[in-house]
Amino acid sequence: MSQPIFVLVRPQMGENIGAAARAMWNFGLDRMAVVAPRDGWPNTKAVAMASGAGRLLDEARLADTTTDAIGDAAYVYATTARPRDLTKDVFTPEAAMRDAASRVAAGQRVAVLFGPERAGLENDDIARANAIISVPVNPDFPSINLAQCVLLTAYEWRRHTVDTQGKVRAYAGTEPAEAIEIEKLGDHYEDRLDAAGFFFPPEKADGMKQVLRNLWSRMDLTRADVQVLHGIMRQMVRWKERGD
Repeated sequence: MSQPIFVLVRPQMGENIGAAARAMWNFGLDRMAVVAPRDGWPNTKAVAMASGAGRLLDEARLADTTTDAIGDAAYVYATTARPRDLTKDVFTPEAAMRDAASRVAAGQRVAVLFGPERAGLENDDIARANAIISVPVNPDFPSINLAQCVLLTAYEWRRHTVDTQGKVRAYAGTEPAEAIEIEKLGDHYEDRLDAAGFFFPPEKADGMKQVLRNLWSRMDLTRADVQVLHGIMRQMVRWKERGD
């Protein structure tokens, strides 16, 4: 399969199941299994909370036990915030989903276990997993809502499987100014400021002009920015010539 299956083990509230489905679909995940839900299945509260991700609930695998839910998985991660007396590799969500992405790419079936809201996964469930996912939370308040844990893990999965840039510039109907446009802007300001006597005393004029040119080059201007700056200077000159 091209993605892991997220297994909700003995979830107690339909709302959390629905919220988990919504969080999964936010990040492109749609393989869910539900183990022995407390309030039965299907669950109307889960459907209402899924809000557009109901298909995940319709297609979710219903299982009686954790073993049934992960039977075809080659590698299983168990999420838990509490220390366990079990020897296992412990991943952060980021490292776990990076590892999962490489396993899935190699053709392995991968599953992630999420425990019930009240106390999380039991040791009996975790013993069936190959590794643990532990979120680096505040140790004085380690409990994370089921859907929040699902969202954190799903987000890390998408980070490692979709090519996204850490930072991009969104241009609102414009584009970066070209060097020649910056040069002409500098010329415009230099000419007008020179006429206004700004470059004084004369022996410092060249250094002041260089500082001004360097200012424009550092500003990462768009074409729209350049036009605005030209307009500001033109209006100031017109105002001065009118003698207002």
